[in-house]
Amino acid sequence: MREFTLEELARFDGRDGRPAYVAYAGVVYDVTTSFLWQGGRHQVLHRAGQDLTEALAQAPHGQELLEKFPVVGTLKGEVDA
Repeated sequence: MREFTLEELARFDGRDGRPAYVAYAGVVYDVTTSFLWQGGRHQVLHRAGQDLTEALAQAPHGQELLEKFPVVGTLKGEVDA
């Protein structure tokens, strides 16, 4: 499985035809196909290409929504929450 640094993850921002990836608890998910992540943005608050571990703690939903998307790798140096 591919291992991403934060710098590498940032390249998958969902803009200009690039895939949209987000990380949570050390796992990287491909959210490209989600209509909620069109253009690499979600609810105007979040951008693809980032680690959303802290942000998801404030969200009205949990990790279960991300688990519906394909896992494409892990975030280098991160420990599962």
